[in-house]
Amino acid sequence: MEANRRMLTQHVVLPDSQQRDLTLIKSLSGQLAELHLLPADITYLALSHYHYDHTANANLFAGATWLVRQEERDVMFAEKPPGTTQPSTYAALRNSKTLIIKTDDRDVFGDGTVIINSAPGHTPGHQVLYVKLPKTGPVLPSGDLYHYPEERALDRVPTFDFDAAQTRATRVDIEAFLKKTGAQLWIQHDFLANAKLKKSPNYYDDKPSH
Repeated sequence: MEANRRMLTQHVVLPDSQQRDLTLIKSLSGQLAELHLLPADITYLALSHYHYDHTANANLFAGATWLVRQEERDVMFAEKPPGTTQPSTYAALRNSKTLIIKTDDRDVFGDGTVIINSAPGHTPGHQVLYVKLPKTGPVLPSGDLYHYPEERALDRVPTFDFDAAQTRATRVDIEAFLKKTGAQLWIQHDFLANAKLKKSPNYYDDKPSH
């Protein structure tokens, strides 16, 4: 392995005392640098949800406008946040410029190229991102709406979802959205499928127009 791709293991202790060892090959800030970007260059931040494995770099973007649903933000900054969070990774967002999303779908730039879709169930304010790329076409990363393709095929919902019935209702809505838009669904926890996607410094198309 190349010297600049040295693996780094981080030990994480969650509020509910669960412990995780996470192995990283390349930091997010390092990936941005490969594209000649700094965290300060990022205008908007949207998280799929508050679980520790989806918020690790959030503090880097405290200078951006945070797009979040009220029910999600309320839980993140509750006096006793859920055990699956790591509040220290997003503490700086408390004072960030914040845009509370009040509609099911938020067209970020007003031209249909980037849409944040409400997808509650896994957490109260879980959301997914639709991006219409000029060459690849529309893509929708799943957040944790699905973790594995087997969940999608067999209609399985994780036992730790906030509201399993709500997750199933959301999946019906998102599947209809996928059919309507023709978007690819990228299941981010699907190790095999994820391994086939381009990684930094490579990227898809020439990036959206924003």
